Amino acid sequence: MTRAESPSPSFRCAVVGGQRLSSSASPEPFPWCCCSRRRLLFRIMVCFRLSLVPGSGLVLLCLVLGAVPSYALELNLTNSEKATCLYAKWQMNFTIRYETTSNKYKTVTISGLGNATYNGSTCGDDQNGPKIEVQFGSGFSWTVNFTKEVSNYSIESISFSYDTHDNTTFPDAKEKEVFTVYDPVAFRIPLDDIFRCNAVLTLQEDKVVQHYWDVQVQAYVQNGTVSTKEFLCDKDKTSTTMMPFVPTSLPSPTTTPTPKEKPGIGSYSVNNSNGTCLLANMGLQLNMTHDKVASVININPNTTDFTGSCHSQTALLRLNSSNIKYLDFVFAVKNENRFYLKEVNVSMYLDNGSVFSAANNNLSYWDAPLGSSYMCNKEQTVSVSGAFQINTFGLRVQPFNVIEGKYSTAEECSADSDLNFLIPVAVGVALGFLIIVVFISYMIGRRKSRTGYQSV
Repeated sequence: MTRAESPSPSFRCAVVGGQRLSSSASPEPFPWCCCSRRRLLFRIMVCFRLSLVPGSGLVLLCLVLGAVPSYALELNLTNSEKATCLYAKWQMNFTIRYETTSNKYKTVTISGLGNATYNGSTCGDDQNGPKIEVQFGSGFSWTVNFTKEVSNYSIESISFSYDTHDNTTFPDAKEKEVFTVYDPVAFRIPLDDIFRCNAVLTLQEDKVVQHYWDVQVQAYVQNGTVSTKEFLCDKDKTSTTMMPFVPTSLPSPTTTPTPKEKPGIGSYSVNNSNGTCLLANMGLQLNMTHDKVASVININPNTTDFTGSCHSQTALLRLNSSNIKYLDFVFAVKNENRFYLKEVNVSMYLDNGSVFSAANNNLSYWDAPLGSSYMCNKEQTVSVSGAFQINTFGLRVQPFNVIEGKYSTAEECSADSDLNFLIPVAVGVALGFLIIVVFISYMIGRRKSRTGYQSV
């Protein structure tokens, strides 16, 4: 692979969703623009101006806002002939544990990558291999290096750096300096294949835990065309990924799950720099069908960990335990005045060692006004897919506008409404009234008939 020449300077903007966003030419050197317009948790258009990277031609990267806890990154590096030489698409977040000035430890999760830059990303040359570099936030950087062999290429190493001088993220850090963690991955992939891993991959080094999922990468793209031949990670080889739920008739399972008692009600919360930003109380019962075998699992709140993140338009509550890799509840704002449950993602280990996964980002449950909470004491069912449903008990949730760590006034579900008993009463009264009217009409008609006979 020869070192690429910089393309002739001009200004262009991507064609997205069948619409040409803008197009113009200029004799002056101008950064390139990548625009993306997607309907995800909310409608938004994000545009980044990216500079040309010497030695790798045009760096074209679209950052698509997706469901928290992370943004989906998509990188397409091209050479001097404008042919793709490296392609990558992935999601990631980082959990950092640091010591405070009071000699205690705090944990912070880094998931917002919306202000990322990509200086230093390159397709490589005869002396150096390809490299992806991402900079985001205040002093965060992430680098992955690739190497090539005869018929394989390797994800050689991943490094992540963070700066505790950032008082917004680490306001009370005891040590103010730049920390770097390095992981020698050395994962080999056939040269003509694209690596894919939808499952969550975890790297843990010192005080940093790195999570990666929905990964696709081909570091040595042949002839400018990204391969359709996938090389799967081990977790994806044994996983079963469920498509978004489409109502349809399902085959009857070969076994019937043993009925379970109601699950315990857990109390969950998410904090940010302003304090508590999400509250949730609920008992959770998971119903799933895998290989025609139905099973029911009650989540034990005493053995369940939780984390999450809060943003202006979205909020995330993530639960995990020894057998649940993650159970995500993603909330979103609609019409600027209401919130609702928009998305549920789950990945968990089954008894046979395989991984069960399901996801749906087009839900519409637990709708309530902003500034209030949603409550439903009676059993409710959230249908995530045809093979996965969640029964909730004693539910109360407030993912936005939490004040002083307390719930606001609750909007009750219809099942809890005190007016429900009036419906059968009203129907009974109406039927009784109708019977009385019919009876009176019958008696009046009968009396008139007798009077007529007497006249004759």
